[in-house]
Amino acid sequence: MKCTRANLKKLEELCQNLGYKVRYEQGHFQSGYCRVESKKILVVNKFFDVEARVNCLLELIPDLPIENHGLEPEVEKFYHKITQSQYQEAELVE
Repeated sequence: MKCTRANLKKLEELCQNLGYKVRYEQGHFQSGYCRVESKKILVVNKFFDVEARVNCLLELIPDLPIENHGLEPEVEKFYHKITQSQYQEAELVE
């Protein structure tokens, strides 16, 4: 996946469809996701450029606990594409 603003927007919308809110915050932390007061929030360093933001979300999305798929077919197809590409990259590294 190319690291463009359009793809970043698609990933943000996918997270929203999965029930997660993406926030860009300042801080000295490793990017990751956390739950704040039972809310599903992904926190990403706001100083990351577009490429780092896309890569961070691509790394996080496959690991998100998803309770209910109930996604639109197009969104579900995009989700499976991301999770499968992450799985294939992991196989190449091993």
